[in-house]
Amino acid sequence: MPKDMRQLMQQAQQMQQQMMAAQQELADKTYEGTAGGGVVTAVVRGSGELVSVTFDPEVLDPDDAEIAGDLVVAAVNQALAAMHADAESSMGGLTGGMDLGGMLG
Repeated sequence: MPKDMRQLMQQAQQMQQQMMAAQQELADKTYEGTAGGGVVTAVVRGSGELVSVTFDPEVLDPDDAEIAGDLVVAAVNQALAAMHADAESSMGGLTGGMDLGGMLG
């Protein structure tokens, strides 16, 4: 195998290890989203798992379940958006913006 090819393979392996470490680090982080001015707060893990949903009981109207559901969806979506933005930022830095296709799959 040519020396350049061996070097390229080593670099690819190092990058794959860095990506795996970054993915694990992201999976362990938590991200928070709020809706309704803080009426609902949702927390998700970097793995996409919903950790908790909390309500401010002083502001939440118990007679309006539909709006509570809408606020939960909005808070969860905001938390997921924060998680995805962080993941994109972390992973993009490792690849230097290169499109590696299926090389690191």
